[in-house]
Amino acid sequence: MARLLFNCIESCAPFDRTMTKIVLPRSPVVFHRYGAYSVSIRSDILLPLPLGSTGGLFELQIRAHSRPIPSSIRKKIELQHNPLSAFEVGCLSGGWDYVGLRDVGECLVSKDGRQVTCYRFSQANSESFNAYLLGQALSFALVKNGIEPLHATAVVLNGAALAFLGDCGFGKSTLAAEFLQAGHRLLTDDLLVLRKAGRQILAYPGSPRIKLLPEMIGRILSDAKTSFPMNPQTQKLVVPLNQDQACHVAVPFAAFYVLPSPNAGVHGSSIRIRTLRRKEAFLKLLGSAFNTSIQHPQRLRRQFEATEGLANSIVVKELSYGRKLESLPHVREAILEDLVANSSEVSTCVA
Repeated sequence: MARLLFNCIESCAPFDRTMTKIVLPRSPVVFHRYGAYSVSIRSDILLPLPLGSTGGLFELQIRAHSRPIPSSIRKKIELQHNPLSAFEVGCLSGGWDYVGLRDVGECLVSKDGRQVTCYRFSQANSESFNAYLLGQALSFALVKNGIEPLHATAVVLNGAALAFLGDCGFGKSTLAAEFLQAGHRLLTDDLLVLRKAGRQILAYPGSPRIKLLPEMIGRILSDAKTSFPMNPQTQKLVVPLNQDQACHVAVPFAAFYVLPSPNAGVHGSSIRIRTLRRKEAFLKLLGSAFNTSIQHPQRLRRQFEATEGLANSIVVKELSYGRKLESLPHVREAILEDLVANSSEVSTCVA
């Protein structure tokens, strides 16, 4: 199996029969160096990230390969069954993880989370593939290196980050786009990494792009010049941001705002913001884990401890408002007023 799997990834490279690692080809390879999500990334494919960064909590190597995994190998992948997910996730011998998205691409993540090998299907554009690579696939590398990413979108206000929590379709990116339209900067869309640094908690930048429905782009982010289809399973488009619209450095983290379900029944123009108790905050944060596929006891214990630490040190607020586009400027103003009014409550210090 090890030889066959390796041959489907890179026919000319040597291999390790134990499948504990994939030995890369000896032919010359040009790597590009990036930094994002607290990771130093070396990649032989161009990524929509700032070039030249070398700092990071760990180094990740991304390699593109010339062919997909054949059906003979696919049959041996132990796939997880999640009818609500558009992704295929499974395990291989030796601790490697498989992540695939139909019609877009597939990745293998090494046991130590330091290597991702990937293949983009011919019908997929590079922007949609990179959104998947730097989201679902990257989350496996982060978790394997002790980092617990959250499913959140974050913007930067006055040098500090605040994040919107909510499931897919709850409006995280749409609300962030309203802040962008008002001149604030995006820190990350969909995947958020937070890390303790001394007495602060830092929020790390992601890819400078945002994912929006077509009607939202025209009405909220009116200055967007280009966009690309994300994948065949959604109508959302990937919108690259310019240099002034994205923050490229880690910043102190201020607060979470939990968004309501589109079916929550909030009507009219009323906007309500409520600070959650620690138990409520813990449950909301735990339910916002980006990666729920890795479930071994050591990871689950670490996830609980990390979530408890955030719930005890960062304010988490519930935000309720009517689901109308014309309400978004008022929602933005309410959040800004709440941050100012409760500046003593919003703290980036940890015990």
